[in-house]
Amino acid sequence: MLTLDQLQAKVASQKSNLPALYGDVDFTTKPERFADEPVLEGPSQSKFDHMRPQLLADTEKVARMRAYTMLGDTVADAYAALMPTYGFRGLIGMLKQACDHGVESVPDAPPELVNFIRAMEATPDWVDMKLVEEGARQSREDAANYSPFVIRGAFIATFMNKYSALPMALTGTLSSDTAARRVKDTASFFMTSTLPGALERFGPGFKSAAMVRLMHSMVRFNALRRSNMWDVKTFGIPIPQVDQMPAGLIGTFLLAFKITGKGRFQYTDVERARVELSRYRCFLLGLPEELAPATPKDMVDMMVLYEQTLRKGFDDKTCGELTRATLAAYLPPDEKLGSKIFDRIERRFSKIFFLLSFLGGDKKKAADMGVKIGALDWATFIACSLFIGARKGFYALGGAIPGLRGATDRMLVKKIERMLDSYGHPAHTTDATQYKPAVVRQAAE
Repeated sequence: MLTLDQLQAKVASQKSNLPALYGDVDFTTKPERFADEPVLEGPSQSKFDHMRPQLLADTEKVARMRAYTMLGDTVADAYAALMPTYGFRGLIGMLKQACDHGVESVPDAPPELVNFIRAMEATPDWVDMKLVEEGARQSREDAANYSPFVIRGAFIATFMNKYSALPMALTGTLSSDTAARRVKDTASFFMTSTLPGALERFGPGFKSAAMVRLMHSMVRFNALRRSNMWDVKTFGIPIPQVDQMPAGLIGTFLLAFKITGKGRFQYTDVERARVELSRYRCFLLGLPEELAPATPKDMVDMMVLYEQTLRKGFDDKTCGELTRATLAAYLPPDEKLGSKIFDRIERRFSKIFFLLSFLGGDKKKAADMGVKIGALDWATFIACSLFIGARKGFYALGGAIPGLRGATDRMLVKKIERMLDSYGHPAHTTDATQYKPAVVRQAAE
């Protein structure tokens, strides 16, 4: 782990190392989004507010969190900064070739691409790929039977704060069509990562992670190159490392929070496998190891510190419109009757999942975000939960019987593959011509 001085130097070096991207950024400025005041203005908004004094007392951890708030993805950013030379389609093409056949197969591969791929290939010493594979196997049942019903609700959870949600608004996700594509891309990545061998060097999960990183770096490049579209003093840099923690580690955090709440501070062997899958997946996405802690307590502390230092900021022009666009998005691959019925069921289930998992059941907060809850939503959620529970029980039983375990797992793999086909080929791209500067200026006021 880097020392604080080394970390701060790495953050500052982005300006000199990548002037095409960060040349105009003052990394000594604390952005408005970073809240380290002892007492926040306004009423308590989080069940973790009581932990704030203790967390802020650790000044070094706070300083490190501030540094990570201004840290991008150094290797992927350097590659994205080549966009004026190669164009974004050219960068995508070379990256796909490097992922599929090795960076050596790319004619005249730029050093930035080589460094990008080599960084992803530098598997940390703590990674046990057998454990990661076991975590993937354990996660397939949820990916096949549970994830299709909750992915929209989990996606909405990323829109609760304008300071972290703004890049999504910037890239055109305020439209329901674009929102649908983003939801499917997100679902595809996490589902793909549960397939056998997906996160191996030439697996589809490795490639998908590389594409996600490039997309994020393209957002940074396009936002920062157009000064009228992004206010660094307010929002910091687009998609800093810390903003990837919730998406990549929310399941691990909820598990760690549950464990520590019971007075337990170590994962079981089964839990450890799932956690290591999540941590290695985050490594491939470029998240520093420090932001993906190995123990339940450290995970809770890190995630809560992030939550407590991200200034509260719900903005209807950004957060509300993103939420409404995502709720309106039609996710099924066709307009058949069965697809339409599933869309209605999934939409209602996702709303209740979001309400219970991320808002503590506060219906007023949900309504303020544009998530209106009715009796039919609750009835659908209860009925669907029973159905999912029964299906999970079926697969759990098959997985517990030695003679059926292999066949059951193959059924789950086939089911995930069918769902991935229905989502279509992930785009994992961002086109600056679709950016919405007017939304950004309004949100920054």
